[in-house]
Amino acid sequence: MGDKTKIDWCDSTWNPVTGCYHDCQYCYARGIAKRFSTKDKCHSFYGGKPMGKIHILDNSATVIETGKKSPYPFGFEPTFHRYKLDEYATKKGRNIFVCSMADLFGDWVPDDWKIEVLEACYKAPQHNYLFLTKDPIGYSIWATKNHRDFNCNDPYKENMWLGVTYTGKERLEGHYQEQEIGNGLSIWSNFWYLWRMGRAILPTRAHKFISIEPLSCDICDVEDEREGGKLLENFLLPRGYKSFFEWIIVGAETGIRKDKVVPKREWVEKLVDLCQRAEIPIFMKSSLADIWGEPLIQEFPRGLKHKED
Repeated sequence: MGDKTKIDWCDSTWNPVTGCYHDCQYCYARGIAKRFSTKDKCHSFYGGKPMGKIHILDNSATVIETGKKSPYPFGFEPTFHRYKLDEYATKKGRNIFVCSMADLFGDWVPDDWKIEVLEACYKAPQHNYLFLTKDPIGYSIWATKNHRDFNCNDPYKENMWLGVTYTGKERLEGHYQEQEIGNGLSIWSNFWYLWRMGRAILPTRAHKFISIEPLSCDICDVEDEREGGKLLENFLLPRGYKSFFEWIIVGAETGIRKDKVVPKREWVEKLVDLCQRAEIPIFMKSSLADIWGEPLIQEFPRGLKHKED
């Protein structure tokens, strides 16, 4: 059950979809799914409808051989747990991170899944919903034969926050072949990755934010391949208008991976300075405590503040 969470920038997590094919070396979710998976112990499930390497479950899966239920019966293969759609329908309002154990907008996720998750959000407007992806192209959703009346012009509401993970090394892979756009630049570049979140490509009443986790380089020093200068500064302090990003989350890699990068304090200091100049709230995850010290800066944008704050 998605409920209280150790993720300190939200109140709860909700996972109607689990699993991912990004194959990030630092992914914590894959390890959790593998730990609780029964995929290698069984051959069939109640309520399961295998779709190649993605799956749909209409009710909680039970391993026939053992009679036990598993939250990740197919391991980290993308799975739609349709029976979880109403999990927060009657609960009091909170900030909910949707699909902390998946990338709901990965290019392998059918639009039908996304639409059903969003429709469940519409039915419980008392909550704020936070989404996060490494595939910003996936935020563009189209009506399907099963959902012909879906409003694809702007399917997102004002209580929704659309986030993009950025570590300075992202590329728009998977949707099309790499294309040269002149001056040695590629359509897979860091610039195009963040630009996909812009008003011209993703016009929406929803809010937008960046999650810099893990902080594995001097993120403020990453060059803008297209405009020149520093990429993050160009997006957070654009000339002549306010940034479309309203919040920055930053955290260090956790776990014991052999090659994990421990951030330098000066990297964090530069990011804090940039956010302050841009008047954008910044939230430091607890994983930065040893690097930054106490107290951490944990700012929320206005729309996500609790009434008691």
